[in-house]
Amino acid sequence: MEFTTIIYLSFILMLSIFLGFEMISKVPATLHTPLMSGSNAISGITLVGALIAAGSTDNNTVSIILGTSAVAFATINVVGGYLVTDRMLGMFKKKSKGTK
Repeated sequence: MEFTTIIYLSFILMLSIFLGFEMISKVPATLHTPLMSGSNAISGITLVGALIAAGSTDNNTVSIILGTSAVAFATINVVGGYLVTDRMLGMFKKKSKGTK
């Protein structure tokens, strides 16, 4: 990789970190969970990419290990996000008269 490419990629990484932090910090607490649940559905795309990486035709051991770990982490992310969303939606349900 050329030196200028590394400089450009590091600049893009730092800019995205800064912009992401600024955008998330400006979101009110009442909107944070619904926005995260919406982005969780999009993060399912990560799982598809991880499956492609894990099932590549290369017999490279490092590629298979990284792809398999990416599948595991992406699955944990998606399932955990849906569990948080389900819990959040449960907070808005009307309670029956028998429970407090």
